[in-house]
Parts: sequence; structure tokens; C-alpha cells
Amino acid sequence: MSASPPRRVDYLRLSVTDRCNLRCVYCMPAEGVPPLSHTDILSYEELLDFAAAALAAGITRVRVTGGEPLVRKGFVGFIERLAALDGLTDLSLTTNGVLLPGCAAELRAAGLKRVNVSIDSLDAGRYAQLTRGGRLADALAGLDAAFAAGFAPVKVNAVLLAGATDEVDGFVELTRRREVHVRFIEYMPLDRRLAGQRDFVPAWTVLERLRADHRVEDVDGPFGLGPARYYRVPGALGTIGFISGVSDHFCARCNRLRLMADGRLKTCLFSPPERELDVRPLIGDPRKLAAAIADAIDGKRFDRLVEAPDAGRGMSQIGG
Repeated sequence: MSASPPRRVDYLRLSVTDRCNLRCVYCMPAEGVPPLSHTDILSYEELLDFAAAALAAGITRVRVTGGEPLVRKGFVGFIERLAALDGLTDLSLTTNGVLLPGCAAELRAAGLKRVNVSIDSLDAGRYAQLTRGGRLADALAGLDAAFAAGFAPVKVNAVLLAGATDEVDGFVELTRRREVHVRFIEYMPLDRRLAGQRDFVPAWTVLERLRADHRVEDVDGPFGLGPARYYRVPGALGTIGFISGVSDHFCARCNRLRLMADGRLKTCLFSPPERELDVRPLIGDPRKLAAAIADAIDGKRFDRLVEAPDAGRGMSQIGG
């Protein structure tokens, strides 16, 4: 029997593309994934119509994801229109940061409030290996651009993979120098093609290393009521957080919906395809769309789906 939701569903993750300029090992296979055609993904107008209906149904916060959102043309204009929708209290972006230097100031002016930059390693060689050819310098330039544009808070997402414990000191030093909030995120095997190909690293092992080598104190998170638990090294400007979606799941506290770029709505990251709702045919009918979103919220499960669905899709296609 599903647990009763402790709070209302008010957060939407909105994927605008399944394409990406990196090939991260936990996100997609080495050969990449067959990209959706232009006609298969929602247009910006459709995304805006859906977002407006979701806001009317009680959503107040939207995070834009991909793939890599910044690879889609016209993205700044889309953000400006999205930020202007009634009922939106917070608009944020998850990006790998590579393209951020060219548009961070424009995005800030358009109404984007917060940025999460995915940087899984601060070692250039390991970063290149994990991203299959990416340059750490490009990601760090994106982080610099986020600060220069005035985004706050700025967060760094680092997926926990084999070797992550060796990265703790580097990320601690980053929080000493900058008011950045690092979140170590447990790897979630969404696609069985990828599952089992790398060692799972539970968050507690990295936390133990953090506590052993640095005096840390529990602190409140930098924004909102997200799933991360945060710690601060004395004197540091930023924090270190942990999102333990596998070893210490937070399903009962989940407050989010996810819209994939192809128009399929997920109430859970692990929900199988048969539990997804194709909302694209409803977007032209605001009343039916609003009812469908309300039904999805009412029917959202708050218990744990233990096993990843055999969906044949990686994170880039689902939208994070």
C-alpha cells in the first residue's frame, strides 16, 4: 500500500531535448542513443502550454533539463517566455556547463534563477574518461560563468561512481574557495543496458571519508526542500550534500513530476513505460490537459519501485 504524501506535488522537471554534447558513462552507452527527430519532440509552444497547465494544477517550481538543454536552438527565448508564466515561483536549469559561458548572462536576464552544473570529477583525466572526451576546463568555465552572471545558489552535481572517494578533498577545497554547493548523487541504474557495468558507490562511504578527514557540521540546504542532506566544513563558503536515492530512498518525500522531451509524463523516475502518460495529444485542449495533470498528481505513488524498468532508455532520454 502506498504511503500518504507528506506534502503536495509542486515541482516539475521539464526536458526540452534528448540530445547532449557529452557521452557520460552513466547516462548513455558509448555509441549514444538514437536521437528523436525534430517532429518527435515537443515544440517550445507545446512545452509552454504544458507548463502553464501544470502551474494551474499546483506546480510552482520548474527545473529545465535535457539531455543538455543548451544544445537546443532558441533556448534563451524559451526561458524568457517560461519565466513569464503566472504562478511560477522558481525557475532553474541543470546543465553540463560546457555551453554556459556563451549564454549565462542572457539566461539570467531572461528570468532563470538558479543553475546546477554537472561536474563528476575535478581531475581532468577522470573527467574526460567519465564524459567520453569532455574537457574539465570547459565545465569549470561554465561554473565561472554561472557565478559571473549572478546565479545563486550555484550547485555542482557529481554522480558517485568508482573512485569517487578519492575526489572528496578536491570538492571540499572547491567549497572553501567558492560559495558552491556540491551534491554527491548515488548512481541510479535506470537502463538495464548500463546496469552492473560499474561499481555502485553508496553515499555513506563518501560521507565517512568526509567526516574522517574534515570536521563537518550538519547544515540546512541552500534552497528548498530537496532530498539532499548537507554538511559544511568549518570556514567553507559552500556546502557538501548527498542525495541517496538508492541506499536511503526518499520516495515518501518526493514532490515532483517529469515531462520527457517526447511528451510523456512520468510521476516517478523509475516508473515503467506503461505508467507514463502521453500528454502531447492533450496539449491542444487545456481542460483535458489540466485534468490529466491533476489525475497524475493524485495517482502519484510514494512507495519505492525497487527495480529499474526494462525501458531501454538512459537518463538523457528521461530527463533526470
